[in-house]
Amino acid sequence: MIGSGIFLLPATLAPFGWMGVAAWFIAAGGALIIGYVLVVLSRALPQASGGIGITGEVLGPVVGVLVGWSYWVSVWSANAAIATAASSYLSMLVPSLLSTPLRGAITASLLIWLLTGLNLAGARLAGQFQILTTVLKMVPLVTIVIILLVLFFSGRGHVLPQPNAPISFGGLTAPVTLTLFALVGFECASIAAARVHRPEVNVFRATMFGTALAALLYIVVCSGIVLTLPTHVVANSPAPFATFVETFWGHGPAVTIALFAAIAAIGALNGWVLIQGEVPRSMSVEGLLPAWFGRTDRRDVPVGVLTLSSVLATALVMTNASKSLSGIFEFVVLLTTASSLWFYVAACVAAIKLRVAVPLAVIGLCFALWAMWGAGVMASSLSLLLMLTVLPLYWMRPKSGPTK
Repeated sequence: MIGSGIFLLPATLAPFGWMGVAAWFIAAGGALIIGYVLVVLSRALPQASGGIGITGEVLGPVVGVLVGWSYWVSVWSANAAIATAASSYLSMLVPSLLSTPLRGAITASLLIWLLTGLNLAGARLAGQFQILTTVLKMVPLVTIVIILLVLFFSGRGHVLPQPNAPISFGGLTAPVTLTLFALVGFECASIAAARVHRPEVNVFRATMFGTALAALLYIVVCSGIVLTLPTHVVANSPAPFATFVETFWGHGPAVTIALFAAIAAIGALNGWVLIQGEVPRSMSVEGLLPAWFGRTDRRDVPVGVLTLSSVLATALVMTNASKSLSGIFEFVVLLTTASSLWFYVAACVAAIKLRVAVPLAVIGLCFALWAMWGAGVMASSLSLLLMLTVLPLYWMRPKSGPTK
């Protein structure tokens, strides 16, 4: 769950002030409710193959295909957001990268293709790179926590005045959707239950405790940055973690933190580039998409679909090149979250149909629909349109043999 979203969210949430802080608690609560529904579903359908299997088995194969395709859309659109975050932190090392919005978009696009090239070389090399970046990505988060603790116990830290906006239902909608982006991924343990040791125990622990711990870390780190720095400073910072460290520690440590944050984002990008090729490939293998999506080279890499995914991610970045990197990031975050929400909606409907965890499923469904509304008409409509593009491909699939 801990990827790149947290590294730019302080800048995106700063204008919301205390509503941004409250949004973290609401998003975490919603994620935990939906997570529990998914745990119950995985217990009820242990034979189902992930999210596509769960929703497809209960609601029909067409719904399963739509959910799987929407998840794929969320993956490559997330890669656009991750590459944008990495570019922002690299600008602390090379300021000219953000001298114009177009340069920032080009830098993000280059990162997408560098990691695509790494994955085209084979999963083993990409996996070795992933191990290294996974270890390093905790450094910025731990550093922020340590500085906040020092400020708290030394009496040097103070909560600064925040934007004067009363907390309201309507005002919370947008920040809740933004914060939910950082929590997307909580569903992974439940949909992989068939490959988990003692799933009846460990899926619950991983989903509930893992989500709660990640949310707590995000609340402390993100809210600590937003509340202890002037709002305009955080909102206009291309690298809020580095800005925070520079304010309370110095320029040298800030540059180091920016480097580690960039590495963390690049590592997250590497992992999701791998996934963006695997999702359509597995759907093709299961007979849900035409055979082209399942073709691999001699290294078992789905070259065609991996390349297509990166082309779409690049197009998403470049079509927003007139915006600042923070503007690109915000729109792509909303699109990614909206695309992910279709799975949560389908899962809650499936639970209601199976009559398992019905009260929580109803609450989770309402939360997911509310977050979809919070993503805005543009992002939600685009996510729906992109999801529906799979239907012609589904009808073109090979008709011989059973569809899993």
